[in-house]
Amino acid sequence: MPQSIFKDLHLDALQPEPGETQNDRGPDGRDVVLSARGVTVTFGPKVVLDKLDLDIYRGEILGFVGASGAGKSVLMRTVLRLLPRSAGTIKILGADYDSLDESTRNKLDMRLGVLFQQGALFSSLTVKENIQVPMREYLDLPVSMMDELAHMKIRLAGLAPDAANKYPSELSGGMIKRAALARALALDPDLVFLDEPTSGLDPIGAAEFDELIAKLRDTLGLTVYMVTHDLDSLFSVCDRIAVLGQKRVLVEGTVDDMLACDDPWVKSYFRGKRARSVVRQDDIAEPGHQSREKN
Repeated sequence: MPQSIFKDLHLDALQPEPGETQNDRGPDGRDVVLSARGVTVTFGPKVVLDKLDLDIYRGEILGFVGASGAGKSVLMRTVLRLLPRSAGTIKILGADYDSLDESTRNKLDMRLGVLFQQGALFSSLTVKENIQVPMREYLDLPVSMMDELAHMKIRLAGLAPDAANKYPSELSGGMIKRAALARALALDPDLVFLDEPTSGLDPIGAAEFDELIAKLRDTLGLTVYMVTHDLDSLFSVCDRIAVLGQKRVLVEGTVDDMLACDDPWVKSYFRGKRARSVVRQDDIAEPGHQSREKN
């Protein structure tokens, strides 16, 4: 397994350190891997997020949904420190970024993986070289070992070995998503952020990608934060769903909780015409059980 290779290299930055701050616990005793409290984000006079609270628990796949332009990707980028926040606190893996020195921040960054919208691969680099970017940024490894690790990530992402030497322009949409996922997994992260991972894929490709995410979560013990509009993903692979609206999290919980919610937007989204093509009509009429068996 990839994790054992890093352990053999004694790369402590990829593992919890002695004395590391313990993760917070949720009401049911589960580890809180990501905690946002009172997060406010503004662009000039425009308030995009206002005193938002959100928890993500270890080992779960959280689907994060909301209307277009509501701020879903803004929150993800704020959590990753790509956008500044005006107020609030964000803790990841038990640590408050604001209180860490740069060295410790770098170590924490190595435990996060990100798949951006449209993949965001470097067009001048091959798939293998794209996957090696985080390794070159954070580690000092022999080229032969980076090649071996990159090929391992390519296999994990379900790509053929010959994809390693292809450029993004030579890849299909589905292959780009998988290559970007392989890069997100480059450093064996604990927490993976996926921004619209199935956007632009055909239904078969999207379903296969969902299955891959669920399999990797189970195999590698990942926690997954998934921004998505894909109802199939929400119903089939997400353990919990959080709905962004009115600049905050309106409701969070299981699919059944979404089906039982009386908020107009949530009702329209989860019980509208498109939702009825994903779940049986009686599931919508009588919430109370999962509409699909989890993969």
